[in-house]
Amino acid sequence: MLYTICIVLILIASVLVILAVLVQSPKSGMAANFGASNQVMGVRETTNFLEKFTWTMAIAIFALCLVATVAMDGARVAESNSAIMKDAAALQERMLEAEVAVPQAEVPAATETPAE
Repeated sequence: MLYTICIVLILIASVLVILAVLVQSPKSGMAANFGASNQVMGVRETTNFLEKFTWTMAIAIFALCLVATVAMDGARVAESNSAIMKDAAALQERMLEAEVAVPQAEVPAATETPAE
């Protein structure tokens, strides 16, 4: 249950970060020349708020990822790992059974050059 809640919160925080980054005005570069830097929102403190909000959401996503990792169900992880190991073993067996065709290159005959 905690894992599902963390995943939902990570998705919400990710969407909020995307929106916050898209709303921010560029500080430099070619895109800054085409738009008014702070005239769109009208308040200079808006850029500070958006930057702090972006950093806060990034830290929240990081923390939620750690919590979600700890909250994972051990039985499901073990089941998933065993399925992955079975698939890897089957792939290795197929690779060993299959004859790898290596193209044979023709070696040109050595020609003797007269020594000077």
